[in-house]
Amino acid sequence: MHIGKKIKRLRLKKGLTQEELGERTDLSKGYISQLERDLSSPSIDTFFNILEVLGCTPQEFFDEEKGEQKVVYGEDDQTDYIDEERGYQIQWLVPESNENEMEPIRLTLQPGGEFKQFEPSLAETFAFVLSGRVMVKLGERVYYAKAGEAIYYHASDDHQIINDADGVSELLLVATESYL
Repeated sequence: MHIGKKIKRLRLKKGLTQEELGERTDLSKGYISQLERDLSSPSIDTFFNILEVLGCTPQEFFDEEKGEQKVVYGEDDQTDYIDEERGYQIQWLVPESNENEMEPIRLTLQPGGEFKQFEPSLAETFAFVLSGRVMVKLGERVYYAKAGEAIYYHASDDHQIINDADGVSELLLVATESYL
């Protein structure tokens, strides 16, 4: 087993640089680099301290099956939320995706439905219109997209997606950061 590679994978998953991990564990960036390249072995105390900072128990670290990431998600993994007042339904396609860099959802808008309005952020948003037609408000600007068209924008202004069809509109929407 290559302990260094697993430490590096956990560090990257946690979004830490070698320097940040070093600061949190009172170790040098150079030592973290050596550990990750399996050029050095940590003491038990140092190893447990690193795992604690990385949010991993020793059992999870050494449990090979637990270390494998899930890649394919089905209906059992999905969660729905319906806002009848505003006329939309969100279906989260990947569990706990709000903790990841991307958050994929299926958004269904009823006739006259509108997704909540969001304030400016650093998020990037991609959507693909599966059916219907939607209006995208970005600040003072308005854009329209119909089935088969893609939408992509930086969320640097107030933004909102509204159904612009007589029937139901459906989108696959993927946003970075904490969009939803």
